[in-house]
Formats: sequence, structure tokens, C-alpha cells
Amino acid sequence: MPDERAGRTALVILNTGDGKGKTTAALGTLFRAWGRGWNVIMLQFIKSETANFGEHRAARRTGFPVVPLGAGFTWLSKDLEHDKALARRCWEQCREHLLSGDFDIVALDEITYPLTYGWLPVDEVIETLRQRPAHVHVILTGRAAPEPLVAFADLVTEMRDVKHPFRSRGVKAQAGIEF
Repeated sequence: MPDERAGRTALVILNTGDGKGKTTAALGTLFRAWGRGWNVIMLQFIKSETANFGEHRAARRTGFPVVPLGAGFTWLSKDLEHDKALARRCWEQCREHLLSGDFDIVALDEITYPLTYGWLPVDEVIETLRQRPAHVHVILTGRAAPEPLVAFADLVTEMRDVKHPFRSRGVKAQAGIEF
């Protein structure tokens, strides 16, 4: 059987916007690639290291890593210096995986937040993306992507919030849908 990865053009894919579905879209792409035998990984900047949401449970069953490295919702944090250090530690792991060539797709979930907060320099992230091996696709997710990242990405999808059940009917987040 021919190697489906040969001759491909590695892309930087950015899922951004104020609507839901950014992480879900990234996971769908990872799942599709994993189904073709590709090595995939998702590293999560915001989700707590102890997170056990649906994507973490599914990843354990399928065998591809979804690695939460954050401390939860940082905009509610009482210790921003700790969260800043966590973001830097997460970025160092991401950088290792991006440059190693061990993965066909590396997804950096919610990376836009530490970029927007100024905890990680956008230029440093873009430079690392330029240095990655030629076969490595990258998926970036999060709201309010900085313009230099938008300009650098090959494929940008903006999720737009048109209607949400919480606002329209008071429906709270549900297991299996939001988490």
C-alpha cells in the first residue's frame, strides 16, 4: 500500500472565532488522520492537567494523545504568574513535538489565549512553525487569534456565534456536547 503521506504539503490550520467548535473541528481532523495511520497529538494550553472531558476519554480509547497542560480558565485565575509559567512550560513541550518530526499533525489547542495575553511572543511561535519538519501539519485553536498568526496560517476558519442554546433557552453546557 502506498504511503499516503508522501508528497503532501504540510499546512498550518487555524480555527478561531467566538463560536463553539474550534477544538471539536481540530479533533475531527486528528481522528481522520489517525484513522489513516498518522501519528497525531493535541496539546491543550487551558484545560487543567487533571481534565477528564469527553475528548480525553475518547483519546485514551483510541490511543492518540490529548494532553491537557493548563490550569483551567486563566482569565479567572488568582495567580497569573503561575498560569504564565504553565503556558511557557506547555509551549516548550509543544515546541519539542513540533520540531521532533515524530508527529504528522500537532494540534495546539487554545494557543491563542497565551498569545493574546502576551505570555508567549507571537513571533516566537511563528518562527517555530517555520522551523518544523516539512511533513508536519499544525492545527491552532482559540478565540481572537492575533493578526500575524492569521496572516501566517494556510487555512483559517472563523467559527461565528449565530445562536447559542444558553442565551436562547437557558440550556447549560452538556456532557458529550460541550465537554
